Amino acid sequence: MTLNTIDPAEVAKFEAMAAEWWDPAGKFKPLHMLNPCRLDYITAQIAAEFDRDLRQPLPFKGLRLLDIGCGGGLLSEPMARLGAEVVGADAAARNIPVAQVHAEQMGLTIDYRHCAAEDLAVAGEVFDVVLNMEVVEHVADPQAFLTACHGLLKPGGLMICSTLNRNPKSFMMGIVGAEWVMRWLPKGTHDWSKFITPDELYAMLEAAGMRPVDRKGMVFNPITWGWSLSARDLSVNYVTASVKPG
Repeated sequence: MTLNTIDPAEVAKFEAMAAEWWDPAGKFKPLHMLNPCRLDYITAQIAAEFDRDLRQPLPFKGLRLLDIGCGGGLLSEPMARLGAEVVGADAAARNIPVAQVHAEQMGLTIDYRHCAAEDLAVAGEVFDVVLNMEVVEHVADPQAFLTACHGLLKPGGLMICSTLNRNPKSFMMGIVGAEWVMRWLPKGTHDWSKFITPDELYAMLEAAGMRPVDRKGMVFNPITWGWSLSARDLSVNYVTASVKPG
């Protein structure tokens, strides 16, 4: 396999946590909490870009979707339930059987693969949608990774990419709060120096050949203990949508 943008140390972190993907109280508790907010954004962007009605059964039928860095399948499964043909790819080999077994238990057909974006590009794979969620801050070369993702999209295809902003607040919230105080994540899960500002991500997407069309913050409310989308607050977690020109 190519795997040239993969950071082996980052892969090892997630390999060690693989069996806990579907435990909402385990090491991936933050993703389980964030998932409804992520799904609201993803489904709205796909529906708008491809003129789909989310009130209809299987609204994403006919769309081929890649979930890169799929982990245990927390996003792959809802996309499959909405009718998309889903390929889930992850560089951490131990994540794949976890995802496969859970999908089988749920009665879902998802094509899970241990590979990187570059491997799929070499194989000539193309998709209508690429989900690139909380991955870019873990790769060795973000620009090369985003360029590989661009190559996997059909003209007019949509990429949704989320990551963490780099500023003092994101250090306090994403590392001190999440890893040291709340212990939602093992210490060392994130490297603050690898966080990417929204403007930096937009520039990298454009350099990769994408056209950014939207960005929103994902904001945690400690009172309601929930996440919501924000058009203004991109200070910590945020998500972008970009289109490959047709």
